[in-house]
Amino acid sequence: MASARKSKAEKLEIVEPLGKRVLIRKDEDRKQTKAGLHLPDKIEIPTLTGRVVSISAQVDHDEDYPIKQYDRVLFNPKQGIPVDFEGDNRLFVIPVEDIVAVFRRDPE
Repeated sequence: MASARKSKAEKLEIVEPLGKRVLIRKDEDRKQTKAGLHLPDKIEIPTLTGRVVSISAQVDHDEDYPIKQYDRVLFNPKQGIPVDFEGDNRLFVIPVEDIVAVFRRDPE
């Protein structure tokens, strides 16, 4: 009986965006320039890219948005809502309109 209680308590909590929104894990800010120079701790190059963690059902069923889970995207963070989830401070709920590009590999 204890194991049944334990499995219920250990169920994973998920974050599911609603409406026309997606959940993005922002890439780490860079601490090194493209030329290889390491920046001091107080200076970082902010990133506007990340991976799609979760997509709302509305976006998933809309053919106008060719976005899939795990896509790497370029986004405008102004309307993004930070999500403090299990100590991860890089999660953001972003309106799908603020995703400006999806990175794709060229199928040869």
